[in-house]
Amino acid sequence: MFEVGFWELVMVGVVALLVVGPERLPGLARSAGLWMGKARYFISSVKAEINREIKAEELRRIVEEQARIPELHDFIDETHHNFTKTHDALRASFESPAENAVATPLTDTLSGSESSTSASIAAPPLAPGLDPNESA
Repeated sequence: MFEVGFWELVMVGVVALLVVGPERLPGLARSAGLWMGKARYFISSVKAEINREIKAEELRRIVEEQARIPELHDFIDETHHNFTKTHDALRASFESPAENAVATPLTDTLSGSESSTSASIAAPPLAPGLDPNESA
């Protein structure tokens, strides 16, 4: 925008020397340097804050877009439902009496398209002397 070369800086220095005088010129240059440093720090901090706000706004927009995706919510709900059914089936198989050694097949808890095997869970055998149905 503004191109300031060596000769322009020399001209500003000569004018400042004539206007301010040689006694006060070093103090004035020091003050001008401090103010320029503060201005640069302020500008850089404002730029950093703007960049943080832009990134935060982009993240908010992405989260809102993902919240609007109905397929994602359907998938989450379906997965939660399948896990709940599987959990309930496993709990029921472990809570059933020992005479019902074979539990319900896990394929009953999954939807037909997701399951292709018909495995079942059997209760592990008890150690001798620990079976409550065994007569002593």
